[in-house]
Amino acid sequence: MDIALLLHGVMARAIVMYLTVIGGWGIVSGARGRGPSGAFLGALMVGVGVCVVQGLLGLVAFLRVGPREPLHVLYGFALVLALPLAWTYARGRPGNRVSLFLGFASLFAAGLAIRGMTTS
Repeated sequence: MDIALLLHGVMARAIVMYLTVIGGWGIVSGARGRGPSGAFLGALMVGVGVCVVQGLLGLVAFLRVGPREPLHVLYGFALVLALPLAWTYARGRPGNRVSLFLGFASLFAAGLAIRGMTTS
């Protein structure tokens, strides 16, 4: 088995778990009336970075073996764009709403990752 493809699969499961935890963190913070902390925003940035690395591994795997399902690539692009677009929309709003929105966006991104795994 190709190492890039293996790492792509392992990272996909890790991304789902990570984004689910971040999503829960954001929702709980927002429900408590708190805006996003620096740690939360840093964790989101780590999540975005890991998704970009996941995309690069996917590109390497794509060039070596090609996708089994072309729709998988669309979910990958959507995953990489979901959190930055959510941040663009949420900034400037009241703090607790930003936390809630980014928490739900993280759960949405986790769903995109799950959907991408089911189309591979």
